[in-house]
This record gives sequence, structure tokens and C-alpha cells, in this order.
Amino acid sequence: MQPMANKASSQNLNSMNWYNEPSSWNISDDRLELFVTPQSDYWRKTRYGFTVDDGPFYYTVRGGEFEATLKITGSYKTQYDQMGMMLRINEKHWIKTGIEYVDGMYNYSTVVTNRQSSWSIIRLLERPKSVWIKIIRRLDAVEIYYSLDGKDYAMSNLCYLKDRIPVKVGMMAASPDGDGFKAIFEGFTIKHLGDLKRLEWLESIKK
Repeated sequence: MQPMANKASSQNLNSMNWYNEPSSWNISDDRLELFVTPQSDYWRKTRYGFTVDDGPFYYTVRGGEFEATLKITGSYKTQYDQMGMMLRINEKHWIKTGIEYVDGMYNYSTVVTNRQSSWSIIRLLERPKSVWIKIIRRLDAVEIYYSLDGKDYAMSNLCYLKDRIPVKVGMMAASPDGDGFKAIFEGFTIKHLGDLKRLEWLESIKK
């Protein structure tokens, strides 16, 4: 049985909330433009030993199962400059995914944190003008996809995040070693998905 889903709708950016509000930002229609806070990041312990939790994050809260999409465009210039989408339960349980500038190359990057952080990257062959991100949360799993044209998506990760807990979902950026950069987020949409366990149960009682 195919899960039922509601039509995707653009998120009202004016109704969202800041965690680590940057000094400069602006909203126009479905577009958020900000200057990323210098020397900011999200990371917990692994390899480096430190914990940082101070990057700009503009979010709404969602429960249940959903699909979220977002277009990002950044003027990356310094090692580890990054921007993308974040799902966050608290400071010990979160996922961030998007573009990260590392060793002069542009990478599709994901950090999954369950008390400690793990990092994976997919190197892109050239600098993308923009990147589209799609995240699907189902049960205790998060599927992460990216696209260079907004049409064809490739999966980058399937990862764990506690289920049955509402999450903060939205737009994040960081500049761990830099002086900040301009980041533009557009077309942030969230689509509620039918609860998979309930749909499977309804199907089973028909048999």
C-alpha cells in the first residue's frame, strides 16, 4: 500500500524561529538571505574533542513523518564554510546536510549526531550555482537526497534519528574557520506524510 501524503506547501518563513540569530538577515517571500556568523559551527566531540553549537538555524517544529525540500545558494570562500538543512531534537541529537567547502572543493556533506558526530561527504565535480535538498523522515530513519538541477535527486544518506519525537527542521549555516559569507535559502517546503505504521496496520486488517 502506498503511503498517503498531503500536497507540499511553502513554509511561512515569518512564522519560524531563530536559534543563534545572526546579526544580518532578511526575508522576502519564500527567500531567506543572511550573513553567516563568523567562527560558528555544529559539532560534537568526535576526533577533535570539542563541542560547538552556535551556527545560525532558522526552524519550525514538526512531528510525525514528513518530507522537506530546500534550495541553497552560497558564496563559500573559507575552509569548512557550509549551509543546508538541519533536523534537530536537541544539542545531542541532530542532522545537518548541505554544501561544505573543503580543501578548495565543493562537497555534499552530512553530519549525523547521536551524542557524538559522524561526517560524510560526496565530492562534486564543479562548483554548483545552487543545490536542492530533500529530506524524508519516516519512523526512526531519515533519507537525505540532493540535486543539482531541482529535478533529479540522488540519495546521499540513510541515517538514524529517534522517532516519536517532534523535531526542529529548517535552514542552517556555519563558518567555522572563516569570517562568514552570504547564504540564500529559497523554496523551503514541508509535506506531511501518512503515518507508515498506521497505514500498514490498516492494510493488515483488510486481509
